[in-house]
Amino acid sequence: MQPAMTISNDDLSTFLDTSDEWISTRTGIKTRQVISTETLDALAISASQRALEDAGISPEQLDLIVCSTVQGDHITPATACIIAGGIRAKCPAFDINAACAGFVFAMDIAEMYLRAGHAKHILIVGAEAVTRIADWSDRASCVLFGDGAGAVVAAAGENYLSSRLTTTSNTPVLYAPSFGGNCPYTEHKPSAPYLHMAGQEVYRFAVSTSAEDLRIVAADAGVSLDDIKYFVLHQANHRILDAVRKRLKQPEEKFPSNIHRCGNTSSASVPLLLDELNRTGQLEEGDLLAISAFGAGLTTGSCVLRWGK
Repeated sequence: MQPAMTISNDDLSTFLDTSDEWISTRTGIKTRQVISTETLDALAISASQRALEDAGISPEQLDLIVCSTVQGDHITPATACIIAGGIRAKCPAFDINAACAGFVFAMDIAEMYLRAGHAKHILIVGAEAVTRIADWSDRASCVLFGDGAGAVVAAAGENYLSSRLTTTSNTPVLYAPSFGGNCPYTEHKPSAPYLHMAGQEVYRFAVSTSAEDLRIVAADAGVSLDDIKYFVLHQANHRILDAVRKRLKQPEEKFPSNIHRCGNTSSASVPLLLDELNRTGQLEEGDLLAISAFGAGLTTGSCVLRWGK
């Protein structure tokens, strides 16, 4: 689910020193959806309801809700708790923050619960409003981001074939400080609460780690890269997608993308793209998918799964 407001590159050029040509050639992005009148909670609840309908699962059948988000509408309670209330589920619910790789981290957590027999059905949500923390005076970064929420239902089975999660601590490359509050005793006041990004360093990290991780999870799953129907990557920048594809020597049609319409929606990008592929009939029972995402932390998450309904 995405907000109603669509912002084009031309719209951004009215207050930034930029242009459609400058943005699209460097990122592949033409438009993005931005929260205006909606709430992130409402988007997440709608995405969750859609996922439950697709899976044929009632809220009462859920055993757990895991939501990946960098910043929800509330510091507390967790967005997952609000989702639970919105869909009238009674199960435990909690958030995680692994930045743009968060949805894959959430899938891995869900797999552990399912494998241990502690759950049969788990709702996994990626809900992000990065435009709220973007620096809208920085033309190099604010043009990248959009908002949205996507969700899937995971069930016990043998479809999650392999995974790999990593963290390489490197805060200065990509971070957003928290709001400092007004406590009179706090000496360390944070800088402006906007997203800071060293673009070239993030690019190099993303390309090298995503390509390596995809090779590893494919080998761990006992499949070749050629066996994968789609490589579903975090939609950060079209140049990253293309560089990873070339390193893996795979055809362009195996790397679906919606970044031109959605921008970078952080951990919501993978479930949004999965939902799009499913609703347009591009996914069939048994298809092999390789998923990879990367983000602040620096974190990476990749997995191979077999699509099932």
